[in-house]
Amino acid sequence: MTFADLKSQSMKGQLDQKPNGERDKGLRFLSSRRWYPAAMALGILCLGLLVTVILLIIQLSQVSDLKQQQANRTHQEDILEGQISAQHQTEKSSQESQRELKEMIETLAHKLDEKSKKLMELHHQNLNLQEALKKAANYSAVFAENCILTAFSICQRKANLLRVQ
Repeated sequence: MTFADLKSQSMKGQLDQKPNGERDKGLRFLSSRRWYPAAMALGILCLGLLVTVILLIIQLSQVSDLKQQQANRTHQEDILEGQISAQHQTEKSSQESQRELKEMIETLAHKLDEKSKKLMELHHQNLNLQEALKKAANYSAVFAENCILTAFSICQRKANLLRVQ
């Protein structure tokens, strides 16, 4: 017999005896054959409950993951809606700016057209004035020449009159 055998026998003896020296009937009571099916049923029931709890925890985790994914998706949809709204606002602003620029271009084109017409009128007036000045210069030269000839003829008559006298 070894030390381990002695130790295990002394431990069994301590478990079976109460402090006052009587043997414990509870351990024998639990180890009887008629409680074996009940213990097995309770063990299977506990095992089933443990499996059920584990499955419920897994399902709860999956539901939590799905809720998180749905929250993320909702957040992404909100961001996307914001971006779409901003894009529509930008497009609307761009169209309004294009309309304003078109109006400004039309106004400037109209003003340019008016200025061009005035410039053409001034150019025609300038040409007419130049032509009138040329005619006046020619007329002045002819007039001056006529004046000179008239003055010369008057002078000759006076000179003739003075000679005759």
